[in-house]
Amino acid sequence: MNRIAQKFQALQQAQRKALVTYIVNGDPTPEITLAAMHRLVSAGADILEIGVPFSDPMAEGPVIQRSHERALVHGVSLRDTLALVKAFRADDQQTPVVLMGYANPVERMGYEAFALAAKEAGVDGLLTVDMPPEEAGELHPLLKQQGVESIFLLAPTSSEARVKKVAELAGGFIYYVSLKGVTGASHLDVASVKDKLAQISRFSSLPVLVGFGIKDGSSARAVAEYAEGVVMGSALVEIMGSGGSRDQILASLGDKVSSIRAALDQ
Repeated sequence: MNRIAQKFQALQQAQRKALVTYIVNGDPTPEITLAAMHRLVSAGADILEIGVPFSDPMAEGPVIQRSHERALVHGVSLRDTLALVKAFRADDQQTPVVLMGYANPVERMGYEAFALAAKEAGVDGLLTVDMPPEEAGELHPLLKQQGVESIFLLAPTSSEARVKKVAELAGGFIYYVSLKGVTGASHLDVASVKDKLAQISRFSSLPVLVGFGIKDGSSARAVAEYAEGVVMGSALVEIMGSGGSRDQILASLGDKVSSIRAALDQ
């Protein structure tokens, strides 16, 4: 069983909501990312989403765009990110790791080569922001063969036909974008989230996690009333780019995630 499925099974048994955290590999330097991953887990993260640096992260707001830029200064690549996951697995064989990025680096590496390398590194899922289900027909079965889940985004504007298509291919969980806009936006409408999650649940039994607009304990708790969990990105990426020392960044990450974990567990 894939680590993602194992994690949600354990969360369900414990009657807890999932907390997924996102940071970009190599931000602010390549040396800190591995330590940050372990700190996130120790503070209460259930699943780690690791951003693969890309020169044109079109779905991201300014905070995460700058994060990609900081990582690219150090030349951090998709292969470096796979090596990062492999290093993480030396000390953590349980926590699911999802790579989140864009199609170009995967296409350049080659779909089959990537799928094999992802399995070897210990990757559990891939979310390719600019690859809708209609274009995933070649990559999806190669990932599936290696036990790597294809994770897709749905949005407030997603049609019923798109929801059905995603439900046919998606594995692990479905990532629901809670608002119209880019990462880091703040106009969270919990009532709208509730209605859309009800629609998604008619077509898929996968857990649905909500991201974009989750900034603090109150927003996480409000959304988690209707979803299986939340994804937090921009608030953590702001900490990574704060300019603090390594120890300050790790401490702030831990404090932020611990506070969200406590809110979800209330």
